[in-house]
Amino acid sequence: MSEAEAAIASTVAGKLGFKGGDLVQELGYDDDVDFDFRSALEDGLGSELLTEDDQEVVDGVILWWRSDDGDLVDALVDALISLDEGGVVWLLTPKPGRAGHVRPAEIQEAAPTAGLHSTSSAGISREWAATRLVSRRKQ
Repeated sequence: MSEAEAAIASTVAGKLGFKGGDLVQELGYDDDVDFDFRSALEDGLGSELLTEDDQEVVDGVILWWRSDDGDLVDALVDALISLDEGGVVWLLTPKPGRAGHVRPAEIQEAAPTAGLHSTSSAGISREWAATRLVSRRKQ
């Protein structure tokens, strides 16, 4: 990987608060995810994203979520199973006007029920937006 590619990869991981060596689990993977984003994140972490079958304690969770994926509260609670204390959940949802868009009000409603608090958001790609969720105890 060139220095320029490494800088970009580092920026993606850094933008989400991750660093090289962090373990990040990916949930909700499907063929509509942003593969460039995933690749850059894995490059910045220096390892592949863990799957939902992995049982490691992780520093963060990336949860791809679409409006027709089911119950968001249940998905957020499930995302907490492997999360280390102080870890972060990044909820990735399609941007407005895209198929599967999730209204921000739905996220704001589901997060506290799951024991989480929304702290910030970021546009991670042309199609996907990210909302940072942390334990309400770790604001």
